[in-house]
Order: sequence, then structure tokens, then C-alpha cells
Amino acid sequence: MRVVFRCFARSEVIALFCDSAKDCNPGRVMSYMHVGQHGEACRDLGRNLRLATPEEYASLKRGLEGIYWPEPIIPVTRLVARYGARRIK
Repeated sequence: MRVVFRCFARSEVIALFCDSAKDCNPGRVMSYMHVGQHGEACRDLGRNLRLATPEEYASLKRGLEGIYWPEPIIPVTRLVARYGARRIK
């Protein structure tokens, strides 16, 4: 599962799931945070946030690995959401 980890100004990390657009409302992808957990997020959100460092997202990644085991969580640096056969950048 390809995931982009982005960081808000207060060091809060959000995970944006690259392959979830087909399951969400148009222009949105699934996201996950420790607070609030799963929800939809605007796919453009990542453009306004900096990439989280491996140290910053380590805890969130471990949590996702527990939820989605045995599917691997693969950190990527760019959100390329797929909606059906069409790619949304």
C-alpha cells in the first residue's frame, strides 16, 4: 500500500493513501491520523504540507502496519492518486 506521509506545522503527521481515490468522493483520497483516524482528505492537501521525515512518521507507520497487516506500508514522496483507470496528479 503506497502512502505519502505529510506533516502539519505543529508536527502532526497525516498519511494519504495513494490508491484510494476510487473508493472516495471525487478529488479525495483516504487519510489516517492518530487523532480522528480514517477519513477522506482533499488530494491537494499534500501540496500544502511538507513531507514528514521517517522519524516523524515512524509511529503512524507502525500503527498502519498493525491495521493493514500483512499488506506492506510503502512510503512514497508523491501522491499520485488513481481513480479507476485514469490517473489523477
